[in-house]
Amino acid sequence: MATFAKSTFNASVYSSFRPTYPQQLFNNIFEYHARSNNSRQDLAVDIGCGTGQATPQLRHFGQVIGVDPSLPMVTAAQRTSTIPNIKYVQGHAENLKGIVEPDSVDLLISAQAAHWFDWGKVWPETRRVLRTGGTVAFWIYSEFRLTGYPSVTPRITQYAQGTDPKTSLGPHFQRPGRTILENLLLDVPAPTEVPGVSVSGSEGGLGDFQRVFYSGAHHPDLPHSSIIKPVEMRTTMRWRDLLGYFRTWSPLHTFHELFPDDLHVVDERFPEDLESNEEGKEDIDVRGGDIAVRFWKDLRQGVKDAGGAHGVDESVSVEWPIALLLARKV
Repeated sequence: MATFAKSTFNASVYSSFRPTYPQQLFNNIFEYHARSNNSRQDLAVDIGCGTGQATPQLRHFGQVIGVDPSLPMVTAAQRTSTIPNIKYVQGHAENLKGIVEPDSVDLLISAQAAHWFDWGKVWPETRRVLRTGGTVAFWIYSEFRLTGYPSVTPRITQYAQGTDPKTSLGPHFQRPGRTILENLLLDVPAPTEVPGVSVSGSEGGLGDFQRVFYSGAHHPDLPHSSIIKPVEMRTTMRWRDLLGYFRTWSPLHTFHELFPDDLHVVDERFPEDLESNEEGKEDIDVRGGDIAVRFWKDLRQGVKDAGGAHGVDESVSVEWPIALLLARKV
């Protein structure tokens, strides 16, 4: 992801406001791994690890390696890491040579990075580095929703997937990666559909491939062969912190490079926010009216109209659907 590699990208701010992954997700992955007759817990690798949002959950493995192509991300992860058996290195999912040996990895994960992968290279590389009995678990979370306020969902879709480059971040996402994420990884081929990966069930190949969706009833058009589970990725955030999350979106960084004057737009809705900000106790500036603030205020207005809490320091429930790909080396 090119934005994350730029020197102007603030990895620390990114880490502060990104949502955390539910423990139930990891429990399900570890249970899947344990069902293999040859499962071990010697080496786990997190590819596309970013600042290490998911990597610490692998600490019970003997050795853990976080790998990311972005030096700012790796540096931020190294700076904040306190777990002695975890290290972070720069590298790419498509080529792990020099980072791990062939047939050595027991668990290979990727959190919120799989939509950027070159699958013609990643599936063969996964097969090469996994030990027999090893597990691969790649997942992403897609568009957020405000729990209990479906009336604002169209506004979220317009902001994130619209086509007007001046009013939506949609055109500023890198494609096709973002499209793959929006489609919940359904565009990702199964390992057996990629040359260089053995047919499922044959010696040394990737088998028991599963698509798991933690989406509840929100995506009724998912394939019948999928495993559908309740939404697990949910949190309660202050509106102030939700704005902080919006500011971590990679296309916003790009949008402001293209339209710097947007940073000086004024939006006078919710004037009471200014009093809250003047207390000097918060580090998230809620003033101004750039595209992120306008979107944030649109959502608050929608929740207000529905009778919900909308004050800058009041809370709202936020949830994300998760798409998970599982396979093992047989």
